[in-house]
Amino acid sequence: MSQAKFARLAIAAWAACLAGPSAEAAIKCIDGAQVVGGQLLITPYCQDKLLADVARGHGLKVSFAQIRNNPNTKRYVCALVGRDIRVQQTCIDAGIVGRRGF
Repeated sequence: MSQAKFARLAIAAWAACLAGPSAEAAIKCIDGAQVVGGQLLITPYCQDKLLADVARGHGLKVSFAQIRNNPNTKRYVCALVGRDIRVQQTCIDAGIVGRRGF
């Protein structure tokens, strides 16, 4: 094998490693639970994803990345939608229960 061919092959292998996980290897969440070995496991990652989905359903313009990366955004969203039964435990864990009743 020539040196140039070997270098191209090494660069291609290195680029494939940097490409990241494939779509099949991505974390799969169902209703706030992560699919692990065919079983559902409640994880903070999937709970944050569910919180973002519920917040968008209530009309808030917030992304999963904002909730995941900023605890204050998570608290703000929980203050608005924390009474929703789907995210109530997530918001309790974040330290916010939601708005009080009227």
